[in-house]
Amino acid sequence: MARVELENVSKRFGGTRALKELSLTVEDGEFFVLLGRTGAGKTTTLRVIAGLEKPDSGRVIIGDTDVVGKTAAERDVALVLQQYSLYPRLSVRGNLEFPLRPKVRKMKDDEIARRVERAANTLQITHLLDRKVERLSGGEMQRVSIGRAIVRDPRVFLMDEPLSALDAKLRESLRVELKKLHQDLGATFLFVTHDQVEAMSMGDKIGVLRSGRLVQVGSPSDIYERPRNTFVARSVGSPPMNLIEGRFSDGKAEVNGFSLPVASSASAGPAVTFGVRPENLVLEPGAPAEAKIFDIEDQGVVKILTLDMGETRLHATVPAGLHIQRDETVRFGWKPDRVLTFDKETGQNLAVA
Repeated sequence: MARVELENVSKRFGGTRALKELSLTVEDGEFFVLLGRTGAGKTTTLRVIAGLEKPDSGRVIIGDTDVVGKTAAERDVALVLQQYSLYPRLSVRGNLEFPLRPKVRKMKDDEIARRVERAANTLQITHLLDRKVERLSGGEMQRVSIGRAIVRDPRVFLMDEPLSALDAKLRESLRVELKKLHQDLGATFLFVTHDQVEAMSMGDKIGVLRSGRLVQVGSPSDIYERPRNTFVARSVGSPPMNLIEGRFSDGKAEVNGFSLPVASSASAGPAVTFGVRPENLVLEPGAPAEAKIFDIEDQGVVKILTLDMGETRLHATVPAGLHIQRDETVRFGWKPDRVLTFDKETGQNLAVA
């Protein structure tokens, strides 16, 4: 296994700058998730590491070696794609053996068989080994695709949204299996996704990518609880963080004509944006603020409310047993120690240096 490091990597495609002096470190054995919207540069980052794209500038280090001048084959990394990249006329066994058959590997048949059997056992596809790929389900094909990477025993696994083509239930199942696979192999994983649920549930560490630059890197709890700016705050959490324009006055937050308590008003004076997660809004009689219920989404365990507070629309997560209805006017407050404060102009978290 190996550590992966990008140092000030830039990449252009014509007039579009896909990566902008991107620096990134994935530690040996870490499951690192790169989270970003479409066009953020996620796939370009993987292709640069894999050797399928050459950066315009910067260094790509795998282990202790700068690999910018090396071919994809020389880098010893495995790339798993959203598309399964399987040979439909071959059996599962044939697909798993294929990466081990090139003459340059000079691998003996018994070693190939051992690696195929190990990958099949790991992914629980032994019973599929003699089945043609064209007869597999989407989830089975993705397992085989991952198996093709495992048999190579690469230094680094690169995964480009491998679950996005699957249905929700299967994605959930394979998320768990991928995490177990990572633990079993002790391998270095770099997984890219636009899905914040995948990022939060799978990553040891998350990097939030925006327009070819890393905005913040941290553990899932760091990203969720201490977002560096409003972009990160809205990138994780479902529903996302509520962002409410207001100001400090007499040690309280003034929003839409209501005064709510806050734990700190150290930045009192300028107009700010207050950030509060939906689970930290509290509905109760006599609370300081008022809103009308615009929508109720019943998710079984909880209800997600959409609230109209004047021109501001908020989300609140409440217990499923709470009896409320649309167009009802409710009183609400928030947990003062869970409120974040962002600069209104720059979007920067005022509590983060």
